[in-house]
Amino acid sequence: MAFPPFTEEHALLRKTVRDFVERELTPHRKEWDDAGEWPARAMFKKMADLGLLGIRFPTRWGGAGLDWWAHAAMVEELAWARNGGVTMSIFVHTDISTPVIAELGTDAQREEFLPAAFAGERIGALGITEPGCGSDVAAITTTARSDGDDYVIDGAKTFITNGAFADFILLGVRTGGPGHSGISLVLFPTDTKGFSVGKPIDKLGTRSVDSSLLHFDGCRVPKRYLIGRENAGFTYIMKNFQGERLTGALMATSGMEVQLHDAMAYARERHAFGRPLIGFQVWRHKLAELLTRLHAGKMLAYQALDKLQSGEDATREISMAKLYNGDLAQVVAYECLQLHGGYGFTEEYDIARAYRDVRILSIGGGASEVMKEIIAKYSGF
Repeated sequence: MAFPPFTEEHALLRKTVRDFVERELTPHRKEWDDAGEWPARAMFKKMADLGLLGIRFPTRWGGAGLDWWAHAAMVEELAWARNGGVTMSIFVHTDISTPVIAELGTDAQREEFLPAAFAGERIGALGITEPGCGSDVAAITTTARSDGDDYVIDGAKTFITNGAFADFILLGVRTGGPGHSGISLVLFPTDTKGFSVGKPIDKLGTRSVDSSLLHFDGCRVPKRYLIGRENAGFTYIMKNFQGERLTGALMATSGMEVQLHDAMAYARERHAFGRPLIGFQVWRHKLAELLTRLHAGKMLAYQALDKLQSGEDATREISMAKLYNGDLAQVVAYECLQLHGGYGFTEEYDIARAYRDVRILSIGGGASEVMKEIIAKYSGF
């Protein structure tokens, strides 16, 4: 059996995505970064019209009913948007906020949120990180106090991608005592009274989408928006991170592929000392090394995907793929910028943006240090 098992159907999907990317996203990559925002609502609607927002979700909820391999094909083509902020915004909606609703939500919750999300009518976000905690999810302090049939929510979240314009947030809150056993997940509509968005965060990269500071001041939401069981949210969050981390690993490999494609094209055109840069052994060997490491990273991610697709616990493999590819992305961006020389230090070439954007890949969704702890735990030491 061929591996990875991409088919003609996947090739057609790739063409659909690439055509959309080159027509709607790539031409605006610098414009949206400079503006600090992108027309998410309009672009989500266009993606929905192509059936791209619910690829790996059941048709009964408005999804396309395809699998993780189809989703991987979409992830790899979206990298050609050459804008990490845009792709991150899309994946927060498709891979972080909606999967938990599909897997753990009630039928009423699915009917209320998923068809609208896959139709591009409602945009989602995940609200976990707080000013005082990031990877330490068990330290969440945003509270959801029980009051009759409602929760009353108070607290703050930060670095929330899509938070400035989301219609709903999958929100981590404290409904019980301290530690991981007191955390719940709640669906939070952003038109709730008492909710507000703070000033934009001035970030190093992914500048076309805000990673917002959010405030919750006596926000009242119905208890019917509780996801799963009360105080079981920590387990749900940890499980949800697996899809997020796998997509992060795929984002890393596809981004590296774009950067190396551009670097090789530049090396053929740019001359120094009377010959193209690609004619120098130092760069031929460097590119050969990076292409080899990239291929290894892709196979690691594909192996993790294959295991997840088969229904097995792929936590160890996904953590390895996220660790390896998130860290390798830093190396590839560095070397590709170095090959561009002084021009790589300017905004004229996409590598400058990529160099900024890839830094989040070894931080977001669980830092590389956390991945190492998980790998050690699942390896028995």
